[in-house]
Amino acid sequence: MSETAQRSAEPLAGPGSGPGQGSGFGSKIGRVGSIFLRQREASVFIVAVVLVLYFGVISSASGNFFSKLNLQNISYSTAPFAIIAAGEVLLLICGEIDLSVGYVWTLSPFLMYFFTAYYGFPVFLAIVAALVCGAIIGLINGLLVVGLKVPSFIATLGTAFIIFGFTLTTSAAQQKTLPPNTLGVGKFFGGYAWAEIIWAVVVAVILHVVLTRTRWGLHTVAVGGNLLGASEAGIKTSRIKLGNFMITGVLGALAGILETFRVGTIDPSAGGFTPMFYAVAAAVIGGTALAGGSGTVAGAFVGMLVLAILQDGFSLLGISANPFLIILGIAIVAAMVANVYLTRLRRAGRS
Repeated sequence: MSETAQRSAEPLAGPGSGPGQGSGFGSKIGRVGSIFLRQREASVFIVAVVLVLYFGVISSASGNFFSKLNLQNISYSTAPFAIIAAGEVLLLICGEIDLSVGYVWTLSPFLMYFFTAYYGFPVFLAIVAALVCGAIIGLINGLLVVGLKVPSFIATLGTAFIIFGFTLTTSAAQQKTLPPNTLGVGKFFGGYAWAEIIWAVVVAVILHVVLTRTRWGLHTVAVGGNLLGASEAGIKTSRIKLGNFMITGVLGALAGILETFRVGTIDPSAGGFTPMFYAVAAAVIGGTALAGGSGTVAGAFVGMLVLAILQDGFSLLGISANPFLIILGIAIVAAMVANVYLTRLRRAGRS
């Protein structure tokens, strides 16, 4: 048989009959799924989706979960803590923690009020000044840790009480009403229904990019992973830690200002240790290791969203808030166990 006859006798190759062609689309889906599951945020994102579907179905009779008002409530429970969590992630990755950030939340609205009401600052300038004060507090925390070698847990615990005492003293432990001239600008800083969550998303996106795509983020991970090695490699470890303390201070001040404009009152009982604990919990649930060296801002944001959805879902179902604390504790412990196990796998070269 001639070569031409042999070619004509062969079956025509249709689409998908070549090697690997029949499963082309399926293999692409598999690759995308594999890439997604390798991300640190994947597991907590799946949990968030499952919770949304679950509470959405359970409350479908009344339609409460997907109502505009309920979604706003979830955003209110997510945004300020997610903003603080973004800063805590940077600190946790480089092996530190800030316990005072919740009291920066408490102080910053009073500073804004004092700058506006007593010193005649324009509203926007007063907000900027309060944010700068947050950065200064972060710098002080950093200097205590980096310069005086005080453990960050102790240093920031001490500054937390100092800040709270200063706030109570200067405000006479009394609530303040926002000056009328602040309400216009205030719409962009929490007065508008979705303003807080928009700020939280912007902060999370920016710091996620900083952490994953910039030299600052690379050095932050290096400092937390191996402080001595990072120093010997020429990384200015002190500057990295100081900078991350300052970022966290600014974010604490921002969260306090946003929440103040949302509720319309400056309250000395707002903030405190609770926002810090929620922020750290969100960071851990989202995949940040308390031992340092790894973490994700996006994961912390989704982790806080999971906590907010759980709390909201319990409220919709009429369940007491007390079991939520049990679930929160279990989630933190489970996340820590998973982080430790995954760290061991990576060190063993089996990641």
